[in-house]
Amino acid sequence: MIKSLKTVAAAAAVSLIGSASVAEELRIGTASLGGAFYPMGQAISNVVNKHAGEGISMVPIVTGGSVQNPNLIASGEVEIAITNNNLAVLATKGAGPYKAAGPIDIGAVAALHPSVLHMMVLADSDIQTLEDLKGKRVAVGPAGGGTLGFVNFLFPLHGMSIDDITPSFVSYSDGFSQLTDGTVDATLALSGFPAGAVMQATAGADLRFISFSEGMLDKALEANGAFVEVEVPTDVYGTAEPGTVIGVNNMLIAPNDMDAATVQAVTSAIFENLDELKAENANARQIDPAMSLNLAIPLHPGAKAYFDSK
Repeated sequence: MIKSLKTVAAAAAVSLIGSASVAEELRIGTASLGGAFYPMGQAISNVVNKHAGEGISMVPIVTGGSVQNPNLIASGEVEIAITNNNLAVLATKGAGPYKAAGPIDIGAVAALHPSVLHMMVLADSDIQTLEDLKGKRVAVGPAGGGTLGFVNFLFPLHGMSIDDITPSFVSYSDGFSQLTDGTVDATLALSGFPAGAVMQATAGADLRFISFSEGMLDKALEANGAFVEVEVPTDVYGTAEPGTVIGVNNMLIAPNDMDAATVQAVTSAIFENLDELKAENANARQIDPAMSLNLAIPLHPGAKAYFDSK
């Protein structure tokens, strides 16, 4: 995956900006296809390419997702990326999945949409709660994605481990395709909503959210204050009942040594044209500019300069 990023970036850059010569190309790390990060990255790139001014272009890159993205910034494979609030904190501390890399010097650029853990089955499945996944075949997203982090957090709280399931490490699109064709019994996907992979699956099948057993969602929220309870309304995916799910807010991050003027231009392009971003991307409608002033890590100096000017 990582070895191919630059090749993908170059090809995508040609499609986005043609043969125009640019002074600075920013690769934005997103996630696998079928989730919410990649289309969000596309929409942000389009707004930045249109409004950030000459000399700055942006291209979305398919990656392993929120866990991998801070590491890709540390290795220089991407210049800017989307991740979860809790992972951004771990990255700055060199903790959890970032122990090998050590502390990563990143700053927040903007608060984005929340991601929720889609725990879904076919509507007629006998799987009702997370505990019912024992012994089942479960799509858990790419190995470097945020879904697996939630699995490793939630399963021990339920007296389980990933060894209690037969995991399928595939993209969200493939995971929901496997669900509808019967290859797996359940699919887990950490994504904003509506997620493209889920929408595609519901076009040919009725799905249902897996529920938390009584008291278990509260237990999970108490165990990690970065997580929140979110309700996914029935009209999002046409489910018979709303989904009461666990979620986390997302943010755009950049290395603190990135030129402050560049980051300020990117931040300005996003928030001065937020209506345009919302028109292109449904998840962007959940962005609240005020949340960028209350993030889990400090703002990048360029982003701070933008918000200080408001």
